[in-house]
Amino acid sequence: MGVHPVPGGVEVAVLASHATGVDLCLAVDADGAPDGTTSERRVPLSGPALGVFSAFVPDVAPGARYGFRVHGAWQPEQGLRHNPAKLLVDPWARGLEGEMTYGPATYGHVVDEHCRGDVYGPADPRDSAGHVPWSVVVDVDALPGPDPAANRPWTPWDRMVVYEAHVRGLTMLHPEVPAELRGTYAGLAHPAVVDHLLRLGVTAIELLPVHASTDEPHLVEKGLTNYWGYSTLGFFAPEPRYATAAARQEGAHAVLAELRTAVHALHAAGIEVLLDVVYNHTCEGGMPGQHVSWRGLDNTVYYAHDGAVPANLADVTGTGNTLDFRRPEVIRMALDSMRYWADVVGVDGYRFDLAVTLARGADGFTQDHPLLVAAATDPALHGLKLVAEPWDVGPGGWRTGQFIQPWAEWNDRFRNAVRSFWLADPARAAHGLPGHRVRDLATRLSGSVDLFGHSDPPLVRGPHASVNFVTAHDGFTLADLVTYDHKHNLANGENNRDGSDDNRSWNHGIEGPVDQESPAAAVAPLRRRSIRNLFATLAIAAGTPMITAGDEMGRTQHGNNNAYCQDGPATWVSWDLTPWRRDLLATTRGLLALRRDHPALRTTRFYRGRAARPGGRLDLAWFDAAGVAFDHERWHDPANRTLQMLRAVDTDDEPLDVVLVVVNGRLEPVDVTLCGEPGDRWRVAWDSVWEHPDEQRSAAIAGALHTAADEETLLEPLSMRVYVLDPDG
Repeated sequence: MGVHPVPGGVEVAVLASHATGVDLCLAVDADGAPDGTTSERRVPLSGPALGVFSAFVPDVAPGARYGFRVHGAWQPEQGLRHNPAKLLVDPWARGLEGEMTYGPATYGHVVDEHCRGDVYGPADPRDSAGHVPWSVVVDVDALPGPDPAANRPWTPWDRMVVYEAHVRGLTMLHPEVPAELRGTYAGLAHPAVVDHLLRLGVTAIELLPVHASTDEPHLVEKGLTNYWGYSTLGFFAPEPRYATAAARQEGAHAVLAELRTAVHALHAAGIEVLLDVVYNHTCEGGMPGQHVSWRGLDNTVYYAHDGAVPANLADVTGTGNTLDFRRPEVIRMALDSMRYWADVVGVDGYRFDLAVTLARGADGFTQDHPLLVAAATDPALHGLKLVAEPWDVGPGGWRTGQFIQPWAEWNDRFRNAVRSFWLADPARAAHGLPGHRVRDLATRLSGSVDLFGHSDPPLVRGPHASVNFVTAHDGFTLADLVTYDHKHNLANGENNRDGSDDNRSWNHGIEGPVDQESPAAAVAPLRRRSIRNLFATLAIAAGTPMITAGDEMGRTQHGNNNAYCQDGPATWVSWDLTPWRRDLLATTRGLLALRRDHPALRTTRFYRGRAARPGGRLDLAWFDAAGVAFDHERWHDPANRTLQMLRAVDTDDEPLDVVLVVVNGRLEPVDVTLCGEPGDRWRVAWDSVWEHPDEQRSAAIAGALHTAADEETLLEPLSMRVYVLDPDG
């Protein structure tokens, strides 16, 4: 599909199975026109053949701008919305140029000056050319530079540390990135940024959507933008706004080349690139929405409808429309897009927004949906990382743990358990209320086998299928989780109605930031310890950790937990580090280094609670504060908020590695008798009471070895300590 350069011209193919005719519209700049107006050369395509209109069009070169106009019935009550007055973006376009505007001309049906009208009314006769971007012919075979797909790092899952970031937000405030590169693909690969990722311990950067996108009309009316980019206009074209001014001036091929160069540079540093992709819906919105691409080409094929008359869209995404993955044509579009970004741009995998939508068939979600099977078995995608956001907002939409291998999944149960244990439960305890039992935290620490262990054969997916996170782009930052009990989203213009109310956060008694000169400043150290507890739990848990950009440096969004429309300092990563933020960055680096250096913290297999070889160590064991093994009663005791987790790698072909994690979730200190085998000697590797890892060298408990079973140690309230077995102890 799409328009592709070949010797002597271009080959064109476009799906419009209900249309009577399709014109390829080639932009012709008016010679000498003072207003820069553009006329069109229209070429009728042949067809349809199997629903596809096609042609070879001579004398069209790379860089040519084009669109489609589609002829056919205007019967909106039947779902047919063909309107040749509207210039349509090619869904397969490799590049886009020009701005998308919001106004009556971009609607297929007649609307008033406020863009309101009868969605089943007559077709609007106004020409939309000049109000929608042009698609651009791009010769991908002529792109400069090395092939980024040829130097992929191929990082094993057990070594993965994912860093979720926004191309623009990551570099806009970076003092070492030149001004002309900030907020761009080129800035993403600047040595200062790459050095930060490497020193942090990141192995993969997961980019929020870089597919071309638009701003929703309701945001345009408020003077806001869709900063996150979850409003796709093209599944093959990179977002031009993230390219340097020089690349944009040169054209669509240069925008694509800049992104490819950035991917290659990250690969050269050993960092993989994952894309957050939004195949579940498009920017055209619901029934009253704009008419810019899929709606005008083949509305009843691309979009899921509810089966009623008059025709109405089905919506399981919360955006007004849902791409219909019961249709082979829609599956093909998504797969073609994935192959393209893998082969041409060189990306290493994908995070699929609202992935349940992609696996909805006639009877709802199905594990063996053609899209899931094809993505897992396609030779062009073999070995790439496939990560599902395992929910949507439709019936039966929560499906965490139910995707097939080799898919991994965002683990929302991990997020909820960790926030509850370290924040929501202590907040309740401060008011004399009960919290959650410790067993849920233990399950998440050990890899969430309850969610990801169900397979044929059992346990084959492994703990890496659980992408563990405490924060993501959607919600509070890590610093805001410990600073706000309530969302503060007034800047979004929706009277604070938007965003989740289930934050499981804790302001530690005072809402918002505190003045360091006031008595309220006493909560600041407690907040910092809570951040360290949250991050340490993420770092030492079995599974694949994902960090949100800036959390390692205490980034705040000032309590906004739905900052999708905020493109400014509130969402950009701040690199101006105060002392406590420098300490937090050092702590983050130290914890990820601890994970990297200890196989017991990044196992490739689910723990079974038994030895891997005769006479070997148990791979997982649990003990209470007295060093007594957990039994059924202890797991179900709501008053028990202290545990010891012992994890070991002890096989014939791997060196012995044993780690002991001790957790105190109580509001008071607890004496702990260290567990382990007779003669075990433990060395403290990290303690959440330390503001900076250098405190290990001066801490009284750090210099000595601690003997299991006969030595008692004190754990501060709401703290975590990590011990490693001294091999010579």
